[in-house]
Amino acid sequence: MVTDWFTGEGDGFRLLGTRCSACASVFFPREDGHCRNPACPGGDLEEVPLSRRGRVWSYTDSQYRPPSPYVSDPELPWEPYALIAVELESERIVVLGQAVPGITVADLTVGMEVEVVPGVLSEDAETTWTTWHWRPTGVTA
Repeated sequence: MVTDWFTGEGDGFRLLGTRCSACASVFFPREDGHCRNPACPGGDLEEVPLSRRGRVWSYTDSQYRPPSPYVSDPELPWEPYALIAVELESERIVVLGQAVPGITVADLTVGMEVEVVPGVLSEDAETTWTTWHWRPTGVTA
């Protein structure tokens, strides 16, 4: 798990960003050092939970075996997965993430509503590495 990028479980699961108190710009991944807005004189950065739902801005599939930190068994055939860029309207940002397992590019359309849900990056006998996934609203898998 990447520390301080998300929190909660189930319907309470949220990505965490930061908002500048001077210009109201929102950042994800979070920014804890300084405001990245070049027009801003700088302000305090406060942690904020991001919207749970957004709209598909763009999407593609990953046809290659990714590098670390993604873990995959080179002995098994590669299974492509969908990547979704999601526009969070109230934050005025786009957040990239994987689709939930089972959702392919054939299931997606630009403008479709999706929600953020907890996901598993990889796991072994001792550890489960968690992440976030995007799931079309109304899908329960």
